[in-house]
Amino acid sequence: MTIIYITLNNTDEARKIGRKILEARLANCVNWFPITCMYRWEGKIEEEPEVVLIVKTKKKHFATIEKIVKESINYTNCIAEIEVKNQRKEFLEWLDKEC
Repeated sequence: MTIIYITLNNTDEARKIGRKILEARLANCVNWFPITCMYRWEGKIEEEPEVVLIVKTKKKHFATIEKIVKESINYTNCIAEIEVKNQRKEFLEWLDKEC
């Protein structure tokens, strides 16, 4: 199992991208939540609201999920894989069944 951490502009983007990922059977579950982001962009420090989309998936699906995200938005964002070392057996069985 792996977690993909994706930053987006709003909950609508997270909902649409999450649904595409689930419909393509690339994950068994997605979550999103609001955060505040501070970052450097073109020489300035910016601060604004963002949304994080968390995708629970298999390592082999990263490239396909990244492609879905890039096709859905037109700005630079974070799409990062977080390796999960341990996970509940029942959750992994659910993941295997859905992906």
